[in-house]
Amino acid sequence: MKLVPRPSSERGNADHGWLKSFHTFSFAGYYDPQHEQFGSLRVINEDRVAPKTGFGTHAHREFEIFSYIVSGELEHRDSMGNVEVMKRGDLQMTSAGTGIRHSEHTHGAQPVHFLQIWSVPSTRGLTPQYFTRHFSDAEKTDRWARIVAPVGADGVLKKREGDGPAPVHSPLSLYAALLSPGKKVAHLFEGLGVNRKGYVHVVQTSGYNTEEARGAHVRVLGTGGQSLDLKEGDGAYIMAAPGEELMVENVGSGVAEILLFDME
Repeated sequence: MKLVPRPSSERGNADHGWLKSFHTFSFAGYYDPQHEQFGSLRVINEDRVAPKTGFGTHAHREFEIFSYIVSGELEHRDSMGNVEVMKRGDLQMTSAGTGIRHSEHTHGAQPVHFLQIWSVPSTRGLTPQYFTRHFSDAEKTDRWARIVAPVGADGVLKKREGDGPAPVHSPLSLYAALLSPGKKVAHLFEGLGVNRKGYVHVVQTSGYNTEEARGAHVRVLGTGGQSLDLKEGDGAYIMAAPGEELMVENVGSGVAEILLFDME
């Protein structure tokens, strides 16, 4: 297993006043040829949007777009007729397919902090679809909750609302955990002889920070003994063989909110 750090301070970032955003991959005015895409994963934007503002109606096609709400409330409207206010614990998935238009605005008096994630679908020309799921903090405390998984995988329902992970038309699973100080969680990379890709991200829960990462502190341990220390906003690329295990340990003094992608 190989781990490659992606420090928070090296991500693209933009402060537009109403929007404060970090870009793990090249996006909008930020371009880095070393960080354009990883497997089917194309975008991880960590956004903070001020009250009474948001993203006006705009178009997407041929992407799977999911939003992970950290705090505050986000109002979503789209050309499929969906209108929804999402809050902490909610996961919203739009399979844009042949094309949709949507808008996203802060709902209420508080800013909204969320991660917008895009993946490339395995099949082009899909009919647009919309899904929502909710995962409580309890479901994520000191364990991985599988919140997104490929269409057709065990436990994945192609229903607008329901239990289990949201379906995605990409060879990608997303896990979330709230890791208490001193606790560990393990993840086994599975597959049939195909090397796996992963990406781990520590959510920047203690506030917007463009300097060296601080806050929650985890140690990522790979098969073979390599380790990385990550703080809020930091991430790491993972290259793993089937059967290799990743361990994440909270070595700090506060709860760490962590996302883990497992991909072909």
